[in-house]
Amino acid sequence: MARKYTIESTVPSGPGGTIDYKAELNEQQYAAVTSLLGPSLVIAGAGSGKTRTLTYRVAYLLDNGIPPENILLLTFTNKAAREMLDRVEQLVPHETRSIWGGTFHSIGNRLLRRHAEKVGLTNSFSIMDREDQKDLMAASIASVGVNTKEVRFPKPEVLANMFSLSENTGIELQEIIEARYPYFEELHESIDSVQTAYCKRKLVTNSADFDDLLVLTVRVLEENPEIAGYYQSQFQFVLVDEYQDTNWVQSQFIDICAAKHGNLMVVGDDAQSIYSWRGADFEHILEFPKTYPKAKTYKIETNYRSVPEVLELANHAISANARQFEKTLKASRPQREQLPALIALNDPATQASFVAQRVLELRDEGIELEEMAVLYRAHFHAMELQMELTNRGIPFNITSGLRFFEQAHVKDVAAFMKLAVNRRDELAFKRIARMLPGIGAVSADKLWRQWLKSPLPKGDSPPQSFSAHLTSFKVPLKANSAWQQLSYTMDELLGDDGPASPEEMITSVMGGVYDDYMRSKFPNYDNRIQDLDQLKRYSAQFNDVTEFLGQLALLSGVDGGPSSGEQKKDHSEALTLSSVHQAKGLEWRAVFVIWLTEGMFPNARVLEEDDDEESGLEEERRLFYVAVTRAKDELYLSYPYMWPSSRSGDIMQRPSRFLDDFPGELVEEWEVGSAGASW
Repeated sequence: MARKYTIESTVPSGPGGTIDYKAELNEQQYAAVTSLLGPSLVIAGAGSGKTRTLTYRVAYLLDNGIPPENILLLTFTNKAAREMLDRVEQLVPHETRSIWGGTFHSIGNRLLRRHAEKVGLTNSFSIMDREDQKDLMAASIASVGVNTKEVRFPKPEVLANMFSLSENTGIELQEIIEARYPYFEELHESIDSVQTAYCKRKLVTNSADFDDLLVLTVRVLEENPEIAGYYQSQFQFVLVDEYQDTNWVQSQFIDICAAKHGNLMVVGDDAQSIYSWRGADFEHILEFPKTYPKAKTYKIETNYRSVPEVLELANHAISANARQFEKTLKASRPQREQLPALIALNDPATQASFVAQRVLELRDEGIELEEMAVLYRAHFHAMELQMELTNRGIPFNITSGLRFFEQAHVKDVAAFMKLAVNRRDELAFKRIARMLPGIGAVSADKLWRQWLKSPLPKGDSPPQSFSAHLTSFKVPLKANSAWQQLSYTMDELLGDDGPASPEEMITSVMGGVYDDYMRSKFPNYDNRIQDLDQLKRYSAQFNDVTEFLGQLALLSGVDGGPSSGEQKKDHSEALTLSSVHQAKGLEWRAVFVIWLTEGMFPNARVLEEDDDEESGLEEERRLFYVAVTRAKDELYLSYPYMWPSSRSGDIMQRPSRFLDDFPGELVEEWEVGSAGASW
């Protein structure tokens, strides 16, 4: 007779089913957590305890006898999934490791491993990282015979973005190119061929990219009803976090998994839907009651983060949007007796000075630097502020990317300028050369050696004409046209009577070979153009290019200060600078929202769009709402009156229309002047 042996559970013992849900949750949270069978939409306002609600919902299901393996919890980050499941384990004495919890792509990977043969892979397929994807894309370009010698073809990174957006939104690749990459429309047939070759090569190499983990999983489920039926039976309850951020393929996956039992709970906030640019579809949360006619809607409106003064402004700000689920955030905190501040300033430099000074004052008042943040619509909005903080020695961390002057495209433009005034700058010469098609490190070194052998003037004087020397160099055939253009661009930088001004130099670089390079190299070409336009405006205050380049060096960490990478590892006290997109989900005691002018926030591209302008404006307003609701105690809204320009004089700035969406009595206007001014 076989010996019986029992493996004891490692889950800590606890009072099973003894959570007092009514005591632990507020009335609105309790209603959502204890909802009965069927679909449900939980509209969880900013700071209202969305994660707490989802966590207690999972605990409630377990307490009511639902096996953990029958629960599917979908999140957007692994961190969110881990935090929720860890918290559930602390709440209930049930096994939680069997819960299907994780990001969409981690769950997709788990399913795809089981059924990879259905899409031509094996269960040991490799998941490509960005570098792997780039290499396979480059091989695909070569395999279809694209003549990159005659035309500037999109780089692998740009193609990957095109293909990803198409697959995740369900929009045809041709439409994606027309809408977002119109300068590549004539190449759409070649781009289609590359996509086909890329997909074939992934199968041949038994590889999948990040998007495939969900795209191919959805294909398996759609094309194999028996497989879909198995998981539909298993997943009795499906819960989705941040539903307002789902794209088309994620929505397909959710609907398939919940099709049998219909016990689908989606949690999110339509007022915080701000990621349409990366494929998220606002319609999913807005139309959920129509997609699931039997769905019950729950609203969680008690905010535990912000003071009432901030919330009242936020409620008015978002109320201007026509398409939304109406809700009113209510503060659980008492009045602070301090209204949000509205500050009109003379120009961007004064705005930066105000923020820096006020930050130091708040620190003296007891708010640590890490409890403060400066938020903005676009990365280049922080340029003047980064300079001011650096000059004052105020440490800061940037979550929106590299420091402004450390970005690749800024350093690229600076390389042109450096070579124009220092012909012996080997690093600048090679950096420029490597931008051209067909020129790598080896070719760049050969060209540099040719340059050293050129009959140049003695000393450090620049040549009278770069093109007189460069156009005779032997370059790879595919680089010939671009090399010629580069040579004449360098001539423009020299000018007729010595080096051109920094502003003129940047204009020449942007209008020359570098524009083609940016279009093909960077997926976010439009954003980088905005950065360079801002750099050009900043350069207008300098007449001497060496002085300008020296300032860039000091502000980019070359002076021995910490690089941005080092700062990210440094957890010491530092002010946070962030785009609003990157700030979602975070909070600080004091928040500054800067550059609140028309064309900046809301963004100029949205104002210029002819089609569906109102939809774009409403997303911009949601972005403003997200910015405002990051503040716990103090909120500062600022904008500059003037934007200095060397060519057209000072440009008057119109305050953002979002500042008209709330009554004037909800803010305290500050009048800022310089020391010694007469008030």
